[in-house]
Amino acid sequence: MSTTPEGVQDGAAAKRGAFSSRQVFIFAAIGSAVGLGNIWRFPYVAYENGGGAFVIPYIVALLTAGIPFLFLDYALGHRYRGSAPLSFARLRKGTEGLGWWQVGICFMIAVYYAAVMAWAVRYAMFSVTEAWGDDPEGFFFGKFLQVGDPGVDATPVWGVLIPLLLVWIAIVAVLLLGVQKGIGRTAFFFIPVLVVVFGILVVRSLFLPGAGEGLDALFTPNWGALTDATVWAAAYGQIFFSLSIGFGIMITYSSYVHKHTDMPGSGLVVGFANSGFELLAGIGVFAALGFMAQASGVAVGDVATSGVGLAFVAFPAIISEAPAGALLGVLFFVSLVIAGFTSMVSIVEVVISGVRDKFDMTRKGATIAVTVPMALLSLVFFSTTSGLYVLDILDHFINQFGILLVAVISMLVLSWGLRVLPALGDHLSDGSSITVGAWWRILVSIVAPIGLILVLGLSFWEDVKTPYGGNPGWMLAVFGWGAAGAVIVFGFLAARAKWRDPEILSEVHINKKGAES
Repeated sequence: MSTTPEGVQDGAAAKRGAFSSRQVFIFAAIGSAVGLGNIWRFPYVAYENGGGAFVIPYIVALLTAGIPFLFLDYALGHRYRGSAPLSFARLRKGTEGLGWWQVGICFMIAVYYAAVMAWAVRYAMFSVTEAWGDDPEGFFFGKFLQVGDPGVDATPVWGVLIPLLLVWIAIVAVLLLGVQKGIGRTAFFFIPVLVVVFGILVVRSLFLPGAGEGLDALFTPNWGALTDATVWAAAYGQIFFSLSIGFGIMITYSSYVHKHTDMPGSGLVVGFANSGFELLAGIGVFAALGFMAQASGVAVGDVATSGVGLAFVAFPAIISEAPAGALLGVLFFVSLVIAGFTSMVSIVEVVISGVRDKFDMTRKGATIAVTVPMALLSLVFFSTTSGLYVLDILDHFINQFGILLVAVISMLVLSWGLRVLPALGDHLSDGSSITVGAWWRILVSIVAPIGLILVLGLSFWEDVKTPYGGNPGWMLAVFGWGAAGAVIVFGFLAARAKWRDPEILSEVHINKKGAES
């Protein structure tokens, strides 16, 4: 039970910003979770890892790792009322570095994530005239991105630079408006729009010739895959990549929620909504791939792909062949833009919130201080002829050895080092119909870490054995291993900097029973 004077809480909320209601928070959290990976990663991961049988490890991973860790993020942010660094610092001073590590990860992701959004914006326009012609692959890599040899090149690609600049202007505008007027209202509007737009896309895809073959390919179960450890690793990896957990977003968002909000109930809504959208994406994407396979006279497996190849090569090819293809294309790329935008807003907010708390800055000052260098780095590295190479390497290593690694270490530190899970569980249970007790502590302290360590081990072995993407060693060293290591170093160096207002660390105190006092 909280014994903090109501005015103190209200004053802090007024200063930092807050969501106006639980409903707005849920929309914002879903907006963060539902991103590019739901649309272009999940369908292929499911197809490659047992098809219909993949549903079993996926649900197991969701229930034993995804939702339990989502609860952990919620507990930290909601109880300690701060950004990721501040929440960890209030929990125990020595853990602040974990929060800044997460901030560093978000900084890296935002810098390249904006580039993919810029591509999607251009392709939404290209879809109207099917500008890629008869060669979507050549158009994307050649005429559009003007990809050169592997390396770092400063030659600008104006067709990317201009929409990339516009993306950053839109992001900054939303974040300057604040938590409720900017983040909350954006999610509250865009998430229903995304569901409607993507729903129309799915229905249209289902009526394409060959859609049934695509769905058969996706959902036909390969039960033998359930005995393969890599399939289970893929399920745990997909859950963490798609739920926006482990890198500060949900800690930050939950700190903007009223203290009496039912956080476990909210977490279940967010978790299942995210998975529901992934299933919808799988149906829409593979129905379209089934059409493409039939039109090309090949098996679905020959056209199935993921990521950039699916969005900017395979789908344009589908659009060129499909009846009313322009409509299909606009729906698909507008969906990518909306999903990417709400996710990116949440990613940048993690950095802004951390800087605001640490240096006691206004929202406007912190937003400008954070987004200007982000935008400059984004324009310098990702609006050039070498942008695709740098993006691909950063994305792989920051996801694998950034998000997953800090998630594992956070769970182990909180559960076995500090042993704070009972207090955090009590906080979540207070005011909720869901009792977050021993079952949750077992999942967070044992089951989820084992699952993620398996994912990390397999990924590390694969990257050591075979250089990622066949890229030059120096690029992997700088933008891969170097970037993953840099966010760790940054995290613990940033934690050594003094808080501008040291009293902020003592605004919330925890008594022996784990209640706010």
